[in-house]
Amino acid sequence: MKFIKCEVSHFDSVALMYERCVRRLEENINFPKWSSNHPSREYIKESIKRGEMFIVVEGEKVFGAAVLNEDPEGNYCLGDWKNKLSEGEFLVIHILAVDPALERSGVGGLLVDGSIAFAKKNGYKAIRLDIVPENLPAKNLYLSRGFESAGKKEKLRDIEYIPTFELFELNF
Repeated sequence: MKFIKCEVSHFDSVALMYERCVRRLEENINFPKWSSNHPSREYIKESIKRGEMFIVVEGEKVFGAAVLNEDPEGNYCLGDWKNKLSEGEFLVIHILAVDPALERSGVGGLLVDGSIAFAKKNGYKAIRLDIVPENLPAKNLYLSRGFESAGKKEKLRDIEYIPTFELFELNF
């Protein structure tokens, strides 16, 4: 398995993987509170076009995906960050997902490790992200890779059904 930038040719595989994730979450515990509206096919397509979607693949099979960009999609000024950084100095991880058939197989770790390597290679000083505080699988994954909490903040992204987000960072 390898971590690569997603190409347009991967779109259908990536979109279907996210759809399987949403179905699995809706049937069980929906930790990130995703729905058929998010992550949407349009969001995925635009992320690929902008070169922000990264995937873990083996051959043509997509096992996991995440968006990496500089847009916090919310007011990250509220975070209790260890280092004062401006937008553009840190990379943000969004919609990290693993195909439900491969849960607990190490794919999530490959996505995070690949993201860290990408951030370092491209001169970022940190990686930051936000999660729904009850999303214990995500929290445990990021903590296992050295991320630290930067606090729980209300209405960080103006989503009514998720009033509080927990922020995480990994500084280099």
